[in-house]
Amino acid sequence: MAFGRRFEAKKSLLTGTLLVLCLWVSAAQAQTVYRVLDEQGRVTFTDNPERGGEALTLAPLPSVSTSPRAAPSAPRRQGSPGQPFMPYDRFVISAPQGGAAIRDGMTAVELHVSPPLREDHKVQLLVNGELSQTALNSDAFWLTGLSQGQHRLQAELLDSSGRVQHRTDPVSITVADE
Repeated sequence: MAFGRRFEAKKSLLTGTLLVLCLWVSAAQAQTVYRVLDEQGRVTFTDNPERGGEALTLAPLPSVSTSPRAAPSAPRRQGSPGQPFMPYDRFVISAPQGGAAIRDGMTAVELHVSPPLREDHKVQLLVNGELSQTALNSDAFWLTGLSQGQHRLQAELLDSSGRVQHRTDPVSITVADE
């Protein structure tokens, strides 16, 4: 009994400490800026209290997790690709076309990216929902070693932070026997 009460007390203390720490970090990230109105009626903002003006406290911006992407063996979320995020008007697999039959288990995969892919963006290719190869700043891939049968190809567009911003519609192909 005494062990259980001590454990609960330590757990409550740890939880309280973490809560106070989170609140302290959140308050520390808030920033005060000053709204200054000049003689011509123009408004400027500054972090310098010596310029006077009305003090405004800005809340911190929301943060986004920077954890690494899931391993290729992890199940991938499927869904509608939606509209491409700007600056791309078009992001589709142009070759092979849906329903294509290929031989020898290999094929080129070409994407239509319009305007051209930015230097800080990459594309990764999925085969049957699994990551096929490392993300590249390329609109063309070469697939080899595909087994006989039907396969589903899809490409993902990654932004400069490695986050998936768009997926192509899936394209089904069939690998025929030689």
